[in-house]
Amino acid sequence: MGTAHRQEGDAAFHQLPSDDVRSFVAGFRGDVVSPSDEEYDAARAIWNGMIERFPALVARCAGVADVVAAVTFAREHDLPLAVRGGGHNVAGTAVCDGGIVVDLTEMNGVRVNRQARTVFAEGGATLGDVDRETQLFGLATPLGAVSQTGIAGLTLNGGYGHLTREYGLALDNLVSVDIVTADGTVRTASEKRNEDLFWAVRGGGGNFGVVTSFEYALHEVGPEVYAFFVWFHADEADAALAAFHEWTETAPRDAGVLAFTAHIPDLEEFPEETWGEPAIAFLGSARGESATDGDVFGSLREVATPIADMSGPIAYVDLQSMLDEDYPDGLRYYWKSIFLTELTDEVFDRMVRYNESTPSALSTIDIWHLGDAVADVPRDATAFWHRDKPYMLTVEANWEEPEDDDANVNWAREVFADVQALPVASGRYGNFPGLNEDPVKLLYGDNYDRLVEVKTKYDPENLFQSNATVPPRSGVD
Repeated sequence: MGTAHRQEGDAAFHQLPSDDVRSFVAGFRGDVVSPSDEEYDAARAIWNGMIERFPALVARCAGVADVVAAVTFAREHDLPLAVRGGGHNVAGTAVCDGGIVVDLTEMNGVRVNRQARTVFAEGGATLGDVDRETQLFGLATPLGAVSQTGIAGLTLNGGYGHLTREYGLALDNLVSVDIVTADGTVRTASEKRNEDLFWAVRGGGGNFGVVTSFEYALHEVGPEVYAFFVWFHADEADAALAAFHEWTETAPRDAGVLAFTAHIPDLEEFPEETWGEPAIAFLGSARGESATDGDVFGSLREVATPIADMSGPIAYVDLQSMLDEDYPDGLRYYWKSIFLTELTDEVFDRMVRYNESTPSALSTIDIWHLGDAVADVPRDATAFWHRDKPYMLTVEANWEEPEDDDANVNWAREVFADVQALPVASGRYGNFPGLNEDPVKLLYGDNYDRLVEVKTKYDPENLFQSNATVPPRSGVD
């Protein structure tokens, strides 16, 4: 199958007028990789090892002019177009078959404005790139929880992380963006410039262009925070999840916890006799007054005797990279999420039951505690719709071998279907989209029609459609 797909990539490349390709490459400051080049396989590889796609060209951009050239080339030659920031979207939207990949990896510069308390980050930057620079000044902006994740997809689809309940989504902290739209124009979008576009990119994903620069507001965070990371035997799941539910109802904004079912990893931090056993765990953090001694997590820590307790003061940058080793490049991933209006015994029962039946000990089922600063923003203030939901359940199927693809994807879909049938479940989250197989309206709710209008204005031919696509009103799909 790989050979056939590679031939499709070759065929798409050879169908392009050779003079046009030569002209494009000659005017490009970065590197343009084609299927015959030795580095082609490395250039098309992304984080999710399950994704195998074969583009005609990978355009490794060195600056905004390169992005304009690549977008223009794709439009003029009617090529599928994908945009790679960090390449971490689980659906593989960073690469396409037979088209052009606009690769921003080398555009990863970060600049902090201490006086304005803002940070400018290029579209290829990762969370780690941003945190490294902002933490020099004891500042941070809400991003995700894995430092190798790209800021672009994370922010355009929402952006939950350790700081969310206090400071909002990543997109809520955007001050402005620079974006190359389908016509090759470089636009700045903010509350005062191209306001409709600024509204749309905050939650509308990559539907409207290539964001080459993000400007975020910064907040005082760190350099040290308190990390809460505790694991219990699965026999304690009922008590632990009940305590988690109770904790979320009165939790301060400067503390947050993620609850998840998992299996004990084969690591020295855990007693060897527990390796491979099912478990329930909490991962969280606290800042400000709540970070003093971790007492804010006391009711969670005391529900039972932990298998392992790795809590304590930690540098914020280390907290942000704590999970990096769990999600390496090339592992196989299928993640889906659904919002919850309430935590119920039925939700908890499914977390425990399906954890026991998972075909991969690397997989988890997670409950995110949301609300607070996210819910403070009106649902129509940005394209991100599901602000009113206080919780989110995520099924993370993670495994190693290609022959196990069907078993793990089917398991995740079975979990998801069972949870989706509950009356407390609704919606979708764009950063954990499975393979983008669900109706896009589930992401955007009542904001969908307005997104269609903005899409029609800025991308009437639907050039940007490798993500969860909002089609323009013209009906081009």
